Amino acid sequence: MRQALDADVDAGRLRRSDLARPFHGVRVRIHPRADRDDLDPFERQRIERRIRAYEYAPRLRADQFLSHESAVALWGGPLPLTLARGEPVDGRTLPVHVTTLGAGPLVRAVGVQAHRDRSNSVGLARPPGVTLASPETAFVGLGHWKLIDLVALGDYFCRQWRTGYGRPDAGKPPYSTTERLREAVHAARRVGGPRLREAVELIRTDSWSARESQLRCRIVWAGLPEPELNQDVYTDDGRFLACTDLAYPEWKVAIEYQSTLHARRYAQDVERIAALRAAGWTVIEVTSALFSRPDELIVRIRHALAAARSAR
Repeated sequence: MRQALDADVDAGRLRRSDLARPFHGVRVRIHPRADRDDLDPFERQRIERRIRAYEYAPRLRADQFLSHESAVALWGGPLPLTLARGEPVDGRTLPVHVTTLGAGPLVRAVGVQAHRDRSNSVGLARPPGVTLASPETAFVGLGHWKLIDLVALGDYFCRQWRTGYGRPDAGKPPYSTTERLREAVHAARRVGGPRLREAVELIRTDSWSARESQLRCRIVWAGLPEPELNQDVYTDDGRFLACTDLAYPEWKVAIEYQSTLHARRYAQDVERIAALRAAGWTVIEVTSALFSRPDELIVRIRHALAAARSAR
């Protein structure tokens, strides 16, 4: 609010009913609530967390930054879904995470979860209007997460945007690297240190989504060979056939995650999978229902690999 007054905004204007007061001293224009029903619940909650973080940003002191889940939301990374009574909660009811560097006073405000960091290894990013944890600092602050979620986040930060048929943003630099994440994990003692160190070694640079990362983890942890990620498949005459989510090219077994909210891509997915099957591939389609039954999923993959091997 002080910034508005310094910019000669009338004090009466700041009391108008078209302005919300998400935090003390902060005013934001009230807009009709966007309909996000067409979004994956994970993405919807991330966007809502992001909005909340930006609303708090003007209150940050010079020794404070947005951290933990709030920083991940701002980086666009995958977050575990927060539930209440089995349903996703509104991300705008979740706390904004604010870390204070050194011995300065912690934030005492409703809707904020305060943290302190006294280490000398904190990395910060300062896009316009906000200060937030770097990918490395955000990652090492989340040692309380489950291992599978840490791997998905590490995969996101370290994704290599490679060239290839239809691949988006080829050449875009990754947010981080496994080397930088490993260095950050070992730079200071952290909550969940052993889990963080294990997660770093499981990161791969070719995963395109959190679900692909989690699928890979479940497959490997079940004792199956590690599948290749997002491999381009060509016909014998060099024609592009498909890009598989996870695959065992030697055995022509592909594993495809099917989101319930990819209606616009449905026809393309159907044609792609049909083309793979016509070329002799076994394709296991993983719906959200099957994803929630990992034992059954592993049995299907195991049987597909056994059948492919015996057919050789």
